[in-house]
Amino acid sequence: MEEMKLFNRWDISEIKVTDLGLQKYIGLKPVLVPKTFGRNTQRQFHKSNMNIVERLINRMYVPGHKRRKHFISSGACVGNTGAICNVIIDAFTMIEARAKKNPVEVFVKAIENSAMREEITSFQVGGIIVRKAVITAPQRRVDMVLRGMVQGSYQKATNNKKTMAQCLADEIFAAYNNSTDSYAIREKDRIEKESLGAR
Repeated sequence: MEEMKLFNRWDISEIKVTDLGLQKYIGLKPVLVPKTFGRNTQRQFHKSNMNIVERLINRMYVPGHKRRKHFISSGACVGNTGAICNVIIDAFTMIEARAKKNPVEVFVKAIENSAMREEITSFQVGGIIVRKAVITAPQRRVDMVLRGMVQGSYQKATNNKKTMAQCLADEIFAAYNNSTDSYAIREKDRIEKESLGAR
């Protein structure tokens, strides 16, 4: 029996996650259309059972806050799954043409490269605020990468001739190559440098 392909184009059954800390948290179960309609949201760690491309689609709906405020307008973010899926398909097609590889494999490697290992937490001791370096939970590592990629893509696409698909493809490809052109890689380096100073 033939394996299901993502969007009937890309086979993801053979993709492996090399980062041992993220293996359980990057879902690569073969699906045709990555959409579960929230049927698993009442289960613990339900995100781990979702396909990683579906998590990217869900993040595209709402990029999230950046430094305690909406840095960019979320007016371009709509709840139209078809429109978002078309953006993802176009971006993956561009990545496939550039890398000559399975775009989902490139995307997974980009997540591994961009996932921070440490971050800063603040807590009060007496009358002062203390900043301390803490190890980032694996689920949060994936969440932060997806947020960084989507925020960086929306930021580049705003007031630009490039489409959202082109900006998302550029962001993922830069993260795959561990380049500082990627917003997610820059954020990872910045936070890890801060946590190094707070040890």
